[in-house]
Order: sequence, then C-alpha cells, then structure tokens
Amino acid sequence: MNGAKSPTNGALAATSGVALAEDDLRATTQAWERFATGAESVDGVRPEILMSWYRCREEYEVDPRLDRAPPAAEVTTHSIDHDVVYAELGGMAASAAREVDGLDGIVTVADGGGRILATWGSRRLLHQAADSNLAPWSTWSEWASGTNGMGTALESHRPVLVRGPEHWCQGFHNWVCAGVAVRDVVTQEPLAVLNVSCWKSDLSPEVVPWLGKVAASTEAKLRQRAHQGGVLLAAALRDLRVAPETSLAAVDLAGNVVLANSEAAVLLGTPADQPAYSPAHRYQPQVPALPVLVRRAVERARKDPDWTGSTQVYVPFLDLTVPLVVRPVFTGSQLIGMLLAFGSAKGDHGCNQPAGYLVPTTTSGPLPNRVVGMRDDRWVLLDPREIRYAEADHNTVWLTTDQGRMVAATRGLDRLEQQLEDKGFLRVHRRFLVNLGRVREVEQGFKGALFLATDARTRETVPVSRRHASQLRQAFGL
Repeated sequence: MNGAKSPTNGALAATSGVALAEDDLRATTQAWERFATGAESVDGVRPEILMSWYRCREEYEVDPRLDRAPPAAEVTTHSIDHDVVYAELGGMAASAAREVDGLDGIVTVADGGGRILATWGSRRLLHQAADSNLAPWSTWSEWASGTNGMGTALESHRPVLVRGPEHWCQGFHNWVCAGVAVRDVVTQEPLAVLNVSCWKSDLSPEVVPWLGKVAASTEAKLRQRAHQGGVLLAAALRDLRVAPETSLAAVDLAGNVVLANSEAAVLLGTPADQPAYSPAHRYQPQVPALPVLVRRAVERARKDPDWTGSTQVYVPFLDLTVPLVVRPVFTGSQLIGMLLAFGSAKGDHGCNQPAGYLVPTTTSGPLPNRVVGMRDDRWVLLDPREIRYAEADHNTVWLTTDQGRMVAATRGLDRLEQQLEDKGFLRVHRRFLVNLGRVREVEQGFKGALFLATDARTRETVPVSRRHASQLRQAFGL
C-alpha cells in the first residue's frame, strides 16, 4: 500500500470528514421522515439520493423501518469475467483494509446482484456490521435494502456516497458508505461492487476518488479481454465456409457489430469489412430488434453450448424481413458473441441446421395479438385473454395462464406492460400485472390492503400496492 503505483496510495488515511454536518444531518433526517411518510417532494436532499428514495418507495416498496438486510438467494452461474473482477476487487479490498482499520471501518465486495461475498476491516466493526447483516451472503441491492452504498452504486455509473439518514432504511442511519460498481465493458451490466463503510464517523474525502480509480483500473483489464474477444469473433467469421455472397456478421453479447461483410453491412447499416475489436469502437446496428434477439440467444447458448437458432428479423430502413440464423461463439467455456447469417433459413448458407427457434421481435407487419411463453423448451403462443396475471422475478416474467404457469419470452415486466397496454391489463404492483377481465373478486385486507382473486376456485390472489390502489378502484368504479 506504500508504493507509488498503488490505487489507494494512502487515500483512505485522511480524516477530514464527508459525513453530514450537524445542521445538514438534522435537515436530511427531517426530509427523510417526510418522504418516508408519503411526501411527494422534499428539499435539501441530493438529487441522486432523492431519486434512489423514489425507487425504494415507489418501485421497490422497501420498508423504511428495515434494520437488517435480507439473506441472499442462491446465486446462479457466472462468467470468467466475474471471477476476474472478484479477484481484482478482493485484492484491493484486502490491502485497503489495513488503512481502513485506522478509521474503524470495513470494506466489502459484493456481486452484481448486491450479494456480499467478503468483508475486511476492523474486527469490532465487523461485529457491529453483522447486526445489520452487513456481512457475506446478505443482499444489499436497492430493491432489497433500500438506498445504500452498494445497492445505489449498482444503479449508477459512477461512485456514490450515502451518508447517515440518506439511507432509505432507518436501521442503517448510523452508517456512512461509499461504493462503486464495476461493469461489463460490453453489456454495461454490473459485475461487482466495492464498498467502504464507517459507523458513526467520517469517511475520508479521498475514498470516493479512490473507488473510481479501482473501478477504472479493473474495467481497463476487462477492456483488454474484450478486445481479444473481438479479435476471436472476427477470426471465427472469416473461418466460416459458406456460399459466396452470403450475408455474414459477428456481434458481441450486446448485439453490437464487430465485423460485417459487404452483404450484411447493407442490412445492418454499418461499415463493411472493417473490424471493430474494441468495445468502444463497435458499430450499433440500425436494426432495433437485433440487440433483443441477441440477448435471448445468449440466454439459450449459455444453457446449451451446441444450440443454434433461426428466426426472421425486420430491417426498417429497407422495409424488408429477412431470415436469420444465429450461432454462438465460445472461447473455451466463455461465450463471447454470435455469428449471424442472413438469407435462407434452410441451411444452405453453410451454418448448422437450426436446433431451436427464436420468436421474432419485429416483423414487416403486425403480428397477431399473441404473447409468447416457454414451457418444456417449447414456445407457446397465448391469446392475452388466456393470461390471468404476470409476475416478475427480477427480469424474468412468469405468466399464470389457462394453459398453466410458464416463462414469458419478453424480459422485464415493464416491456410486457407496454405490449399489453391496450389489452385490458393493469399494473397493480411493482411485481404484478393483472388482466382486469379475469378478476373475479376484490378482497380487503388489513389496514385497507387489497387483493385480487383471479380464480375463485383456487383462491389465486394478486396483491395491490398502495400506490396502485386508487387506479384500480377507478378502473372498477369502486
């Protein structure tokens, strides 16, 4: 930690405070009290904190009286890039802990979902932190634990500072926290977060710049890996043995174009035969459906590396619908992108015969009014009237239908809500979208809580949040 090139470079040793001054502390506490009890707007709160409070109250509905972070759910598999980031941040955190110890503070590393993986620092404060579950295997995402250094950093693209009563949950008001997320340089999804916390004391004003430097140095290593991935993608495209004049392109995991031949460049609206190895220089295709299609393909390929899919994609500036085959590209066990072959979907373009089918997100004309679900590795086309309600589990949406429960092809409840906005569906909770035509009973619960029964035989109910209750009453004329 004493070397001139260390990212910490004594940054955590300064003691001039960044905690709130006494008058500001009192004003922020009063603003928090008003906002937590329903005020629509308050003064004297930093914009990034106020926006976080809005998310916690209106979207995530986090209880402001929470005094312990909830335990984390079982984590799914992750990529090699995650391991690279965890190792990098763990090393920095362990080294920094020697200096944080002098400040009676702790350093934590959490994954992209806010689940704490490890903590370092003052032994006394580690015990103090355990009382709030500021410890491994607890979740500090905003949706679980409100405004805090780790969770709010995951929602931001720069380091964040959360001081005392700026925390949404009252049980955390004695903490001062600063965090920064490290993001995938291709998809911009958060991979991990590094956080520094103190109890009833100031953080050094150098902590936030230090966090920014750590994130920047870590992401620089990810950019080097991504550049090499771009080189491998372009090589995989050139190695394809296909018929002459086949439209071919290589795209990364975000759907950005690394390389397209002259035939594909016409369809994608990108330069031809000009590789873009670096993520910062890759081309954005002029086909809005393509990034969504690639994300779905990534999900399938990670489950089945041998998978190849086919679909149709609409090219708006040409007013043309073209068949498309998608094939994943791996380096070892790491998925790095997709090869696209436009044209015939019958296998005469040299790619493998499709083993799966991706439902097109856009076509040249309006599709029938159908919602797509998946059950037993089969796509099911649903009439919206068959859907009783939809429930979100993060970005995964579950459909409760007359044909059983299944996963929606659409990712995210907001997107499904837009798709069904003129089909009689109403958002009644941050996690629930209900078909008003299938509601059989409206039940009143404790303190005016409402529940919707969509199947009176099985007592299948959907909760209605406080912010959506008036809209529901208006919809039913109650």
